[in-house]
Amino acid sequence: MNFNDYQQKANRTLAGNEHVLTNLSLGLASESGEAIDLIKKYTFQGQDLDKVKLQHELGDVLWYLSQIALWAEIDFDDVATSNLQELAKRYPQAKK
Repeated sequence: MNFNDYQQKANRTLAGNEHVLTNLSLGLASESGEAIDLIKKYTFQGQDLDKVKLQHELGDVLWYLSQIALWAEIDFDDVATSNLQELAKRYPQAKK
């Protein structure tokens, strides 16, 4: 599956209203925080890293990112491609 397919399929679950972008932005922050909390507990509190929960939270983050991009009429494949291009410029010594 490519990112654009994901973006379109994920959009089927978006409940829209006049505050869609605000809802998506707050959801992204919330879900990012949940992922960060798992990492914090692992790093600083000696808890085991629950990879199942982390994968779930990362999936939620991905959903919100894809829907923000779709709202802004930005193809998610383009987001990923341009990010990889930027990383290649920033880290030219990295292995290909």
